[in-house]
Amino acid sequence: MPLAISAIERKLVHTRRVRYEGYQRADGLWDIEAHITDVKSHDVKLRTGVRRAGLPIHDMVVRVTIDRKLNVVEVLAVSDAVPYPGGCETIGPAYRKLIGLNLVKKFRDAVKERLGGVQGCTHITEMLAGLPTAAIQSFAGEMREDRPPGRKPFHLDHCHAMDTTGPTVLQWYPEWYQPKQKAGA
Repeated sequence: MPLAISAIERKLVHTRRVRYEGYQRADGLWDIEAHITDVKSHDVKLRTGVRRAGLPIHDMVVRVTIDRKLNVVEVLAVSDAVPYPGGCETIGPAYRKLIGLNLVKKFRDAVKERLGGVQGCTHITEMLAGLPTAAIQSFAGEMREDRPPGRKPFHLDHCHAMDTTGPTVLQWYPEWYQPKQKAGA
């Protein structure tokens, strides 16, 4: 269902787009790419000069290559448009600090520790937070689930719909459904 149309007149002044794409590679690895753009609908005066309407202030991409177990094996970060040329786009190599991490084992904490603050670019680092779910969505339906018999699927109890006490799990994963305990029972 779309948002209701605003009753108050508005004017678009800024558009931020963040896009994630997952690629299955011929060598068995996977590339997860995150791309961010920030664009103003009007000319904007920056300390480094005027950025014309429609031209990106930020245009940055990070590619993280992972194996089937979601281990990071390669990283490339590039910045094609930045507000401070000569400064912003030099941080890309720092993102190689992610190599060796696992996207689903405290990845976000490790990113903050290794690339938080001045150790990284705010915008590239922000995009990294979405990589774990982008990777899992990329894998969905593409790889057979390597789960020992009797082990609960990883996605159960990790979001509202996948609550093992709820109707979605009852319908689609009845073997993992657990009725809610009544108060005082």
